[in-house]
Amino acid sequence: MPLHFLKRNFLSPFRELLHDSRAIGVLILLTSALSLFLSNTGFADRYIPFWLTETHLSNLLPHTLQHWINDGLMSVFFFLAGLEIKRELTQGELASFKKSVLPVAGAMGGMLFPALIFFFFNNGSDLSKGWGIPMATDIAFSLGVASLIGSRAPLTLKIFLTALAIIDDLGAIIAIAFFYTGSINFYCLAGGLILWLLLLLANHKKLPFTFINIIAGLLLWLLIFNSGVHATVAGVLFAFTIPSRLVSKLEHKLHNPVQFMIIPLFVLANTAIALPSGFIHHLSGQLSLGILAGLLIGKPLGILSFCYAAVKLKLGELPAGVSWKHMFGLGILAAIGFTMSIFIAMLAFDDLQLQDQSKTAVIAASLLAIVFSWLWFLFLPANKQITEKGS
Repeated sequence: MPLHFLKRNFLSPFRELLHDSRAIGVLILLTSALSLFLSNTGFADRYIPFWLTETHLSNLLPHTLQHWINDGLMSVFFFLAGLEIKRELTQGELASFKKSVLPVAGAMGGMLFPALIFFFFNNGSDLSKGWGIPMATDIAFSLGVASLIGSRAPLTLKIFLTALAIIDDLGAIIAIAFFYTGSINFYCLAGGLILWLLLLLANHKKLPFTFINIIAGLLLWLLIFNSGVHATVAGVLFAFTIPSRLVSKLEHKLHNPVQFMIIPLFVLANTAIALPSGFIHHLSGQLSLGILAGLLIGKPLGILSFCYAAVKLKLGELPAGVSWKHMFGLGILAAIGFTMSIFIAMLAFDDLQLQDQSKTAVIAASLLAIVFSWLWFLFLPANKQITEKGS
């Protein structure tokens, strides 16, 4: 069988699937369903402990399989997020003041309102540490759902959602760095910052990006990991030392491994939750209500109100072809917190029961956001500009 025939007839559909943004949304749903099934059937006794398998490599490194995923592989996820932030700041929707005002305003409202609503339910208790959980928006998942909605979500709305979610990610990264850290080892932190400044200087001097930079990036991760600041912050810091000419190339190379390997592994490892009998009842607790209300009410309300204020003050304007009805739908899509929300839940609470309650609430809120956004856009007219597949 000729090689070109094999590529055309068997590999081409697979490549198209990898570049279709709808695929990641479907994959996250499938991996979540699989993980919850294995965690709540006869496989649970082997499946849940599997992710807690001890590695015993070194006291300087993560010590369980789940930690390697959350602290190691997710650093690559955050590295990709850092590259996206850098690209948007230099040549994308955030490159100019006029372009950036509206997504920045929306992201600020979309972070502030959920945190305040969470505090309303949990202020005065130890649960208040979870304020960062409903702040987050899952870029890949929300864009995947937006693509599934089709032409009723204009392409310009998806671009705006991308910019808003990237700023949202930056806010989550700042929250992780400053509020969700353990005790600080200032020697490791100082060493990491010095190394980062040297990498920035090398980039400024336009020195070649070589294998030495990659080794330095790994050392940066090791220093940050042992400093008490969450290791994934190193991924973002390293991204800002990458020469601008390489940003798009690295984004392209990392997209598929991150979206189709790292995120599914993270989902499997962190949704290994044994749901208690009557778990729906647990969603009425103050922790769960804070997360549910923060995401499903706070996100749309915060994004819409801050964007509306920015437009009325003539600081920005709605993207072409986008109405306020579309913007409300975008607010519901942004309530899909999933990956980042679950990640912050792991940092906010040491108690496994509180972690599981938070994860369950995040999953429930994300599923409801998918349903509500699909229903909302279903009653909006299809946009004349048909979006491209996977856009």
